[in-house]
Amino acid sequence: MPSIQVLDPHVANLIAAGEVVERPASVAKELMENAIDAGASTVTVEISHGGLTFLRVTDDGKGIPADQLKTAFLRHATSKLRTEYDLEAIGTLGFRGEALAAIAAVSRIEALTRTADSELGASLALEGGTPGEIEEAGCPLGTTLVVRDLFFNTPARLKFMKKDAAEGAAVFAAVQRAALSHPEVSVKFIRDGKQELLTPGDGQLKSAVYAVLGRELALGFREVKAAGEDMSVTGFVSMPACCRASRSWQFFFVNGRQVRSPLMTAALEEAYQNQRMVGRFPGCVLHLQTKLNAVDVNVHPAKTEVKFGGERAVFSAVYHAVLSTLEGDASHPRAVLNNTELPGIRKQDAVTENQLRIGVPSARADTVHPQTPPKPAVVRVHDSTYIPPSRPALPAISQPAPVGPGPAETQPPKVSAAQTGAQRSGSGLERRRNEAERISGGSRMERSEVCADDGAWRVAGEVLNTYIIVERGETVYLIDKHAAHERMNFDRMKAAGYDPMSQVLLTPAVCRLSPPEREALLDRRALLEEFGFEADELGADLAVRRAPDYLDAADIPAALEELARRLLTAGSADPAAARDELLHTMACKAAIKGGWHSAPQELERVAAAVMSGQVKYCPHGRPVAITLTKKELEKQFRRV
Repeated sequence: MPSIQVLDPHVANLIAAGEVVERPASVAKELMENAIDAGASTVTVEISHGGLTFLRVTDDGKGIPADQLKTAFLRHATSKLRTEYDLEAIGTLGFRGEALAAIAAVSRIEALTRTADSELGASLALEGGTPGEIEEAGCPLGTTLVVRDLFFNTPARLKFMKKDAAEGAAVFAAVQRAALSHPEVSVKFIRDGKQELLTPGDGQLKSAVYAVLGRELALGFREVKAAGEDMSVTGFVSMPACCRASRSWQFFFVNGRQVRSPLMTAALEEAYQNQRMVGRFPGCVLHLQTKLNAVDVNVHPAKTEVKFGGERAVFSAVYHAVLSTLEGDASHPRAVLNNTELPGIRKQDAVTENQLRIGVPSARADTVHPQTPPKPAVVRVHDSTYIPPSRPALPAISQPAPVGPGPAETQPPKVSAAQTGAQRSGSGLERRRNEAERISGGSRMERSEVCADDGAWRVAGEVLNTYIIVERGETVYLIDKHAAHERMNFDRMKAAGYDPMSQVLLTPAVCRLSPPEREALLDRRALLEEFGFEADELGADLAVRRAPDYLDAADIPAALEELARRLLTAGSADPAAARDELLHTMACKAAIKGGWHSAPQELERVAAAVMSGQVKYCPHGRPVAITLTKKELEKQFRRV
């Protein structure tokens, strides 16, 4: 049996360093926290090759006295704690005294610092935790730490590092969180000689959000302000229409410390219940301020996990703060009509009572009230009812045309109710019907013959601009047009090997993605080009210069976001599966949108694919149609 021995101090330091320093992002986080604790107003982070070979953090804080410089790199050496009672109310970001020692143990580090009461600064170099001699040096007020060759003496850790792009993205994410945690600090980030982030440091969280997350995302945020006796919640949350495909834009801070809190995440998303689409997540930048002794930050060496003394109170505070913001949103204007005369409109151009009664044959003059909007005329075509949208009658119309059954309605029409959407009450019904038939390229019965072997069917209309109603025999089909069209696109793309036609955009589409999403796309430029995209780096954003011709410019950011999410989740273990996931995304973005109006020809084409049995499920496995029989409907109406 091996004997128990005390580890060599160097080995112990390497083990301890592994708990604190996981990757270059951990180094950047710890050094930035030290800078903020030192009262810095500006912090600059510069990296090369993802931060593995070079990482520099410069601040204008208080600095480190020369005679304490070596002590600062010893384990458990700190200026932020003195006694055990200080652990009960930690008000600084750092407190363990392990960060500098852990970083120095696995790298080559240079420190340059000067305090306000010193004319000259001091410099110190360490390699693998072993310090050299302190030398005098000229330098500005504050501290500069340069970390080189991270994990040079721990190859087991080094081989698990990701590509430079991925590690750089992680550093960038850490810098973003630091900038959002303390908007009073101006934060600059430089990667491989290019500046990618600069916050103003004016103390306004809104300014930091705008600089970090970008204009598009910031404009979709609404301010949160709620205060109670023991805690307050401030920040910004996204509106339901601006939710994202992942939780990458959720930032939570407790007393200025960035944390990962399942409790706060659950409270946030509970406030959005029944207000967001399935699979979409709200974004937020939320600051929770509470008593120092009400939260325990001494849970994990990374200091990103906390425990709350009153979890129920925290959940309630976050939930009600977000919910009140969502319910009190006044960003959507409401039209208010009054009797004031609009400029530029003459009285003779106004709609008269007689014009309002056009198309209402039984209306009497004494029953028309100006305060009550007139009911729209109803046009009957082959037992289908169409209610045209209300619109003022044109002044040129002198007499209303009566509405009623005419000779043209005695025979079954050759156009569908959906195709008669442009018809209006009055004379000329047959002429409009013929025109609709001419435009559509044939009658419904002719187009419906594509599945004559299975029984004739017809498109009876569309409801909610989402579901196609198809009648065949004594069965009614409700078809999800988006899901069905998505499957049609997916099958076509996969069968053809997906070789889309792309077009050059007149104005590049600027996409703001999270650092991991951005790097996932940049690492797979060849795959992007295969899918019809051409994108370049634009600071922290992506500038898309070419996109598939079927994709609207407004849909490009969402499409790329979804592509990145697929790449991050699917990975590269199964290239075929990853490719199918990407095809799902492209098929979805190119499909007919649910809630949007579709032309009758589009409805016919989608219905034909479903009714022929070609399309049964969407690419995600959801059914595209449900059926209702005549007997089931009669049961609902208690006819049987």
